[in-house]
Amino acid sequence: MQTRPPIVLLAFLLMQVGGCISENNNILKPLIITDSVFGDSDDPAIWINEKLPDSSIIVGTDKDKINGGIYVFNLSGKIDSVRSKWNLKRVNNIDIANKFIFGKDTIAIAVATERDNNALRVLSVPAMDFIDNNGIKVFTDDSLNLPMGIALYTRPKDNKVFAIVGRKEGPKDGYLYQYLLFDNGGKVNAKLVRKFGKFSGKKEIESIAVDNELGFVYYSDEQYGIRKYFADPDSSNVELAVFGKNEFKDDNEGISIYKKPGGIGYILVSNQIDHSFNIYLREGDKNNIHHHRLIKNIKVSAQNSDGSEITSASLPGFKDGLFVVMSDNKTYHYYSWSQINEKLHN
Repeated sequence: MQTRPPIVLLAFLLMQVGGCISENNNILKPLIITDSVFGDSDDPAIWINEKLPDSSIIVGTDKDKINGGIYVFNLSGKIDSVRSKWNLKRVNNIDIANKFIFGKDTIAIAVATERDNNALRVLSVPAMDFIDNNGIKVFTDDSLNLPMGIALYTRPKDNKVFAIVGRKEGPKDGYLYQYLLFDNGGKVNAKLVRKFGKFSGKKEIESIAVDNELGFVYYSDEQYGIRKYFADPDSSNVELAVFGKNEFKDDNEGISIYKKPGGIGYILVSNQIDHSFNIYLREGDKNNIHHHRLIKNIKVSAQNSDGSEITSASLPGFKDGLFVVMSDNKTYHYYSWSQINEKLHN
């Protein structure tokens, strides 16, 4: 074995240390790491209390098969044990809609997929009471009926709320089912109104995100790309775009949309195995709004992230917005948009 001279060895070690420091400086550090869930953290959603921003909450799923649940965290990352729900059967993804018509009221609801119960679970927000009569069964006409991903679309013209649901396995066309959610005598029920969405067959479809304002839905066809369709069930089922091909180390996962006025902003997609996020322009290119090109890759401290959520609303401690990212050590990481924005422009 060749032995390095002492001075050369010292220089070599300093170079290695310097490289590590440089690499660590490129990794975004969270402002908050939440308390740990019991088994397997998966997907978050954000509810903003417009009157009392300090009382805004993050809800996150734990997809443990035996002691799974829906956790409620405050902005400091602490678990609210009173409002959290446990003993659910493999809760995968969750989303929140703020304008659901319930009786004579308009309320916020959280809707989660409970995979091993083949059902959606609906809760009022922020009380986090179940209002679904023990779950709404989905994919009832198919043996491939294990729900995973979910995103809620609120139609602007009438505030009707639709759940777009993905599953563990499905056909190469019509992989996603879209359900109209409605109040049925004080309990939420659902009606199937649409089947759509292509699938490559490579792995599965879990992460789904809706842009209510622009009327689009995006979903991660893992190891293939991000597919884009119209969100309204009365619109065309023609695929509008596939982007992100060959731009991920392995799985493309969680999708979050950072919305700014005028239809601009960013689409953040988890580059899971790389522990990073690929960032695309929400508005697309000038001459083609459906051409979403990669503009930046940002490393984060969260590991192997499946799910994420973002808001552009300023919250206490999170100027210009909050980005919540699942990490595979049973936690969720909170980042401020200002941290991401700095990376975007450097």
